[in-house]
Amino acid sequence: MNRTTLSLIAATTALAAVTAFAALDGPSASGAAAPDAAAQLPVERTSLLCPAPSISDIADTSYTSYTPVTQGTASSGKAQLQPADQQSGDGTDNSQTGKGAKNSKGSKGAKKTSGTPLLTPKAPGTPVTGDSSGADTPALIGTADGRFAPGWTVQETTKVAAGTGRGLQGVTCTAADTDFWFPGASTAASRTDYVHLTNPDDSAAVVDIELYGKDGAIKSPLGENLTVPPHASKPVLLSTLTDQRQPDVTVHVSVRSGRVGAAVQALDDKAGGDWLAAAADPAGSLVLPGIPKDATDVRLIAFTPGGDDADLKVRLASPDGLITPAGSDTLHVKSGMTTSADLGAVTRGEAGSLVLTPTDRSVPVVAALQVVRGKGDKQETAFIPATAPVGTRATSADNSANGTTLALTAPTAAATVKVTASAGSEGGTPTTKTYTIKSGTTEDVPAPVPAGLQGTYALTVESVSGGPVYASRTLSATESGVPGFTIQTLPNDRGMVAVPKTTQDLSVLQK
Repeated sequence: MNRTTLSLIAATTALAAVTAFAALDGPSASGAAAPDAAAQLPVERTSLLCPAPSISDIADTSYTSYTPVTQGTASSGKAQLQPADQQSGDGTDNSQTGKGAKNSKGSKGAKKTSGTPLLTPKAPGTPVTGDSSGADTPALIGTADGRFAPGWTVQETTKVAAGTGRGLQGVTCTAADTDFWFPGASTAASRTDYVHLTNPDDSAAVVDIELYGKDGAIKSPLGENLTVPPHASKPVLLSTLTDQRQPDVTVHVSVRSGRVGAAVQALDDKAGGDWLAAAADPAGSLVLPGIPKDATDVRLIAFTPGGDDADLKVRLASPDGLITPAGSDTLHVKSGMTTSADLGAVTRGEAGSLVLTPTDRSVPVVAALQVVRGKGDKQETAFIPATAPVGTRATSADNSANGTTLALTAPTAAATVKVTASAGSEGGTPTTKTYTIKSGTTEDVPAPVPAGLQGTYALTVESVSGGPVYASRTLSATESGVPGFTIQTLPNDRGMVAVPKTTQDLSVLQK
């Protein structure tokens, strides 16, 4: 091939690349106007991962899948949840089929499962539900595209009648990522805490699990270089990673290669249990929304991963404004050490959210609340990690007419939000209400319920005006006198993505 031919090919390739180039230059020296703002368009594909729900043979689990109706989406698409392969905590392969578990102790790795999808939604705007029972229910790997992708949300809710972790456990299935923080885990003798790792991809993921206690990093070489096979899920029992027994531990999951979904299942011998979702990324100011009115004990767990200590102002956003909890006005968090504070019955019969801000300079922190309802042998536990604001829209699946509480917090400025109840999974007409939340307050708002509701329904929370809003949803189901409950925070459902305005810029050929 001669030099002239090579030059022609190079020029043609450059032109092809340039015509697809997104020109996002700022104003030029000649005073040219800045480019238009990026357009907000619906996402075209969403992936979700649901951990294996329970180790109890008497567990009953329900799944609810919901995609809100979003304008501008494609007319086609689908969503489905497939069972993942299960890896036991000791590396044993417990391959799952669509009908249950199957032991294969001699296997060297998991094989991709071809089970029947657990859930296959038929249309956006209407929830679809499914259920399972026992300890053999696998983790699920879900994908949605086209009109089902924007805001796709799946809720996993489990009832356990007795034993360790008895009560109501709930988790919102999450996207895969490479870094997770879990303040609020434990290696105490009374706790059975698992980190569930799920790999949605075609290649293995390599993961490190780091533990931090009250005195700093806990040596746990068994948590290094953990392999999660393709399309597989692996639970790791925290107490097998160290012989130290500490009531409050921060877990850091970092992925060396690949990506995983991660969640901590925190089970107590006497005080129930729940899922501990990953906390929001380290930040100087944090909001932990939706402490139940009747909480009998609230415990704050915080950790700073940087090299500096953090000093935090602790305030409760109540219905009447920001107040300082008695005896807990500040919290000093030493670098690299898990710090906790007992706040007691901090809400005192009113709705409340915890707001953490720096007393002086801002130092990134992660935090979560351990919340207990009930007393004595009728206690139940849930967790509230620090979370991101609702933003454009947040979505909550699996709500009922009587067991749902929606908490909204506007920590810095008054805000107006629109809350929409979807159609019911088995019937019902959508309805919408608008609420204004005063600055510095939390309100347990009366969530709208679809007219003629049958089955469960979904809620979407949309910011209309004002400052940032933080939200959480509490599900309650008291059985045998035990106040079973679970709390899920409601960050942005990532249904929309910013797409820059694109133009052809042939001037790059001259540079």
